[in-house]
Amino acid sequence: MLYREAGDYKTTYAKDNQTFPIKFDRVAYYVLLFVAFCVVPFFINDYWANAVLVPFLIYVIATLGLNILIGYCGQLSLGTGGFMAVGAYSSYKLMTSFPDVSIIIHILIAGVITAAVGMLFGLPSLRIKGFYLAVATLAAQFFLVWLFNRVPWFYNYSASGQISAPERTVFGINVTGPNVDAWAQYMVCLVFVVACAWLARNLTRGNLGRSWMAIRDMDIAAEIIGVNPLKAKLTAFGVSSFFIGIAGALLFTVYLGAVEVGEVFGISKSFLVLFMVIIGGLGSIFGSFAGAAFMVLMPVLLKNVLVGGMGWPTDVAAHFQFVIVGGLIVVFLIMEPHGLAQLWRVAKEKLRLWPFPH
Repeated sequence: MLYREAGDYKTTYAKDNQTFPIKFDRVAYYVLLFVAFCVVPFFINDYWANAVLVPFLIYVIATLGLNILIGYCGQLSLGTGGFMAVGAYSSYKLMTSFPDVSIIIHILIAGVITAAVGMLFGLPSLRIKGFYLAVATLAAQFFLVWLFNRVPWFYNYSASGQISAPERTVFGINVTGPNVDAWAQYMVCLVFVVACAWLARNLTRGNLGRSWMAIRDMDIAAEIIGVNPLKAKLTAFGVSSFFIGIAGALLFTVYLGAVEVGEVFGISKSFLVLFMVIIGGLGSIFGSFAGAAFMVLMPVLLKNVLVGGMGWPTDVAAHFQFVIVGGLIVVFLIMEPHGLAQLWRVAKEKLRLWPFPH
């Protein structure tokens, strides 16, 4: 009986247009933020940080970026791993070239650099779309991985070809390097997630977001009514790549600490983020969180159940994970194309009408 709109009056347009118009949703949102910022840091340990929370937060940012491009603008991309590599290598060059500048600034600049690269590779979207655009972005994926592998300047002429994040601090607390506390990693990623989610939510609800959705639904009709396809598509590629670049920079600097581009940012990374978007739900901010949570938690759960509980070999359990993911994608595409976000919306509608029939 708590989840009701009756009696929840709106007296201004701003209140009627807010992200959470129902009071129960707003209270739950603020409680969740309070727990995330003020409770979890005191109880988090290395296992929960490295296995669940930090990768979940990083993949949320990447999924938000790809969802803006695919879910809101309808431009298919398979170059997510390459764009994450741009963010990672940009942050590495900035950290080594400007050691006195804050790591937060480096991550943001890495996102801006990735946005520029994404807009460059998004230029073909003005002439092609669908499968052909996917092939063009796939070419960007392979080109960027080849570039970071073959040009020694990007990894500072290291003999191994690997890049390692030097030690950096925020407010005197180590957030990169070998001696990093789990709660510090978590807090840095959480701040970026909240900022990116807030930015994505406001962009998708504004004029820019409406132009993206008009291009997605019918680009020719959108151009006829005055939507500029050049501006809409390139801004979608730019904003999407900005988020993905931040995710790549965080994955390298805060989470892994050392990466080799072919192993970490290969084509499998692009498909992983794409699966998060599909399972979570296209064109949904909540779906980005749900898809990332599902794809991060499922391997952990399978490992604990199949390997730890049933004694399966690790490689067999890993292959079984791919079988489950593939099957779930087929099921979602056939039975619920809008993913977990749509299931959540239906559940809320049922709850709002309960106990009355629908």
